[in-house]
Amino acid sequence: MAPLLGIAMLSGCAGFAPAADAPTDRRVAVLLPVDALLLGEQHDASEHQVIEREAVEALAERGRLAALAIEMAEEGNSTAHLPKDASEAQVQAALSWNDKGWSWAAYGPAVMAAVRAGVPVVGANLQRAHMKDAMADVSLDAQLNDDARAAQREAVRSGHCNLLPESQIVPMTRIQIARDRAMAQAVVKAKQPGKTVLLISGAGHSNKRLGVPQHLPTDVSVKVVWMRAGLGDATDGAFDAVWATPALPEKDYCAGVKRTS
Repeated sequence: MAPLLGIAMLSGCAGFAPAADAPTDRRVAVLLPVDALLLGEQHDASEHQVIEREAVEALAERGRLAALAIEMAEEGNSTAHLPKDASEAQVQAALSWNDKGWSWAAYGPAVMAAVRAGVPVVGANLQRAHMKDAMADVSLDAQLNDDARAAQREAVRSGHCNLLPESQIVPMTRIQIARDRAMAQAVVKAKQPGKTVLLISGAGHSNKRLGVPQHLPTDVSVKVVWMRAGLGDATDGAFDAVWATPALPEKDYCAGVKRTS
């Protein structure tokens, strides 16, 4: 499933444009210095997870990586207490890793690169136990302006293959907003002067107009990258840079859902 891919299409780009084949460390360097660097991926694009590991290594080698925050683990989980030589099993336990939801084979290399560098990896996603409360929290509706909130609702609708009952659109949008806010809070907690918190998430969460950046304090400098598989590079300001990767075979993410609904 590719939830909220529609948000990623509402994207933008500033002037950060090294050559398409530039190494990741050069692409990262162009965006520094910054308190937070958000990499928005397409979850089924394996090359994006390779780039994420390379970004971790690039920041760590410069001594600039404050923490690696990840959508793939829930808030409250951290490797901060583990030594550099911790085993993968120890790291997974510290993050309460759910391999059915997120493939360790895909994300483990980036996580372990941070651990080996002595940098904490922190869960940034909203705890599942808090999702029901978020659905009923009307205060979340005011976290975005009208246009952004409407765009989020449409992204939730299309991200669930237009199969959600209309009565569920607002509650599910609140969960999305709560998740973005949780990730922003994780970034703020991990922030260190002169260093960069790297957040790995889906592209929808990193969108400057709708996602995590909307919930960051104004004194936190942030740059946002859309890692995009294929397509062109025309954007409208919701991302600071686009890192293109080879196109993936076309896939109807809703086909299986529709067949069983």
